[in-house]
Amino acid sequence: MPPLAYGFAVTEGNGKMSELVLREDAGGVAVLTMNSPANLNALSDAMLAALMDRLVVLDGDRSVRAVVLRGAGKAFCPGHDLKEMQAARQSEDGGREYFHDLFTRCSALMQAIPRLPQPVIAQVHGIATAAGCQLVASCDMAVAAEGTRFGVNGVNIGLFCSTPMVALSRNIPRKHALEMLTTGGFIDATRAEVLGLVNRVVPADRLDSEAQALAETVAGKLGAVVKIGKQAFYEQLEMGLADAYAHTGATMVENMLWRDTDEGIQAFLEKRPPDWKG
Repeated sequence: MPPLAYGFAVTEGNGKMSELVLREDAGGVAVLTMNSPANLNALSDAMLAALMDRLVVLDGDRSVRAVVLRGAGKAFCPGHDLKEMQAARQSEDGGREYFHDLFTRCSALMQAIPRLPQPVIAQVHGIATAAGCQLVASCDMAVAAEGTRFGVNGVNIGLFCSTPMVALSRNIPRKHALEMLTTGGFIDATRAEVLGLVNRVVPADRLDSEAQALAETVAGKLGAVVKIGKQAFYEQLEMGLADAYAHTGATMVENMLWRDTDEGIQAFLEKRPPDWKG
């Protein structure tokens, strides 16, 4: 896949770079923290821009082999900033141009996550609703704290969660997705795990450590292999069965010819650690 196409900095009124999305790196894992607890880390215009900006940088950072995405404060993310959306209605077109641009930018962010070479793990607590639930569904994996609530509840306020539906319906069975979308009801973390929206549910006091452990396990693998595998994973999902096998077979041929793959197999046969060059 081509690199992410764009990114843009977010500035506050005083010209300083916003700290809306913090980044901490350790051991090949980058932890991104949405840092707007006052509005539960809503996907405001600034938050969307800051997240995309971080992803663009990570796309070219080969020192990072896994990413954790989490939210500061009481919640992961409640979705779009409704106050910003309502303010856009004051324009001459009633907000049409703004709404089109907003959903285009949000959709670009959601598509950028699976395109990133590193697996992205959502670390979820509190609530993940509407576009916040979409964000969880767009991540490659997810770990949730007990008690977390998920919903695509826009229908409750007269706005069907049409774009969140895209990611949600690619994560969970269609009848359950449509029930969530049409009733506006919430599911708890345990139900989200059963349906496939999250990988595992853990006690809240173990959320950080469990998400970090999963990320470190991924980061401990050969980065180039995880990258080619993640790319092939999403590509084959869009193909028919025969094309998917042809595509992934060609991917495995390419992978087999790598020096590090030769070394990894030989090391396994000789019962020694591999000497990967990366």
